[in-house]
Amino acid sequence: MEEKKQSKFPPELIELYNLHIHGEIDRREFLERAKQFAVGGITATALWEMLKPNYALGQQVPESDKRLKTETVSVPSPQGNGTIKGYLVRPASATGKLPGILVVHENRGLNPHIKDIARRLGVANFMALAPDGLTSVGGYPGDDEAGGQLFGKVDRNKMTEDFVAAANWLKSRPDCTGKIGVTGFCFGGGIANTLAVRMPDLAAAVPFYGGAPAAADVPKIKAAVLVHHGALDTRLAEAWPAYDEALKANKVPHEGYVYPGAVHGFNNDATPERYNEAAAKLAWQRTIDWFNKYVRGQS
Repeated sequence: MEEKKQSKFPPELIELYNLHIHGEIDRREFLERAKQFAVGGITATALWEMLKPNYALGQQVPESDKRLKTETVSVPSPQGNGTIKGYLVRPASATGKLPGILVVHENRGLNPHIKDIARRLGVANFMALAPDGLTSVGGYPGDDEAGGQLFGKVDRNKMTEDFVAAANWLKSRPDCTGKIGVTGFCFGGGIANTLAVRMPDLAAAVPFYGGAPAAADVPKIKAAVLVHHGALDTRLAEAWPAYDEALKANKVPHEGYVYPGAVHGFNNDATPERYNEAAAKLAWQRTIDWFNKYVRGQS
């Protein structure tokens, strides 16, 4: 298969977009600073539109896929915001109990791409739950920019407790084997690491470009940890060796990969100018293999 071409945009523009989606600059500042990249008749606004997610383009498993059963569930979260809603995906043909995977979104809420990730896990014969950390402010609003604004209004500690509650709810379902893993992206990658610290019974954590936990917390990790970073996502990539050493020192089963030429968000095929097909496919295969080994129990 021919590899999809890499971004035609300079890394500096991609990084500028990352600053925006992480809330460090607003849209107006992005447009102002993007003007230096607006050449050949392309405006800064046009660049903005080209960088925005295209969820139809990135969808791999349709919502109507007959192989899956999907539903919206409501999970009690007394230590968090009271309740958190989530998107639950199960293989339609499943008999008996299934291992569970929690899927944690970026700082935009439960958008269509994260739902698609949950369905990809369902096709791989896992039960997947993708909670919406924006539940307490009305849920994902249907637009990533608006979702990012709502994200900033939710108490971060309470949101973390919501994800802990969702993980425990998934683990305790009667149709779950009692073994669960977690994967997450950006903010969600950080939450995956946090859950590895918080939950001694977590089987596996797979953070994609997520912040590492504090070194003092690494001894609490019992889960098998698989880390993915893009080489051009320099701040996080450069922090990986210290996390690697801490995991080694505490004898935590782990692997970590830094993908050449990949930027922050390289797995997100809904943002084609950040998506790196080769890195994403390899990282995803490694993720499924990791969950099969440590959550399903296949060697």
